[in-house]
Amino acid sequence: MRQALHHLHVPTKGKGLVEITRDVSSWLSGQRISTGLLTLFCRHTSASLLIQENADPDVRADLYAFFEGIAPEGRDLYIHATEGLDDMPAHIRTALTQVQLAIPVESGRMVLGTWQGVYVFEHRRAPHRREIVLHLLGE
Repeated sequence: MRQALHHLHVPTKGKGLVEITRDVSSWLSGQRISTGLLTLFCRHTSASLLIQENADPDVRADLYAFFEGIAPEGRDLYIHATEGLDDMPAHIRTALTQVQLAIPVESGRMVLGTWQGVYVFEHRRAPHRREIVLHLLGE
């Protein structure tokens, strides 16, 4: 059994989904591990990870709109607003999604469905540089 670790830095432009499938695949292809398990971990409490459709951009738009509705910004909605009105809604959105993904690896590639992509879901208005830790275990 072998393992590899990598820190992927993802710039975001504010709220929305940023696809990282190519970046992850590129790193994975250089690891010389054919079969295993890839874990991705987002080191933030106001951004998350998703596996989602990558063919139709309307899916991303609808997800964005849905999360705007279930965790809206606004004065007097939350106690916690240390970093602005988008602070607590961002934490709620992260709590409702996930900060860790586990993806099987076969023949040196992620085992994703035809229309699946890996995304960082930025929940804050301002651009950020998000750190995603990739851990690969296999042979």
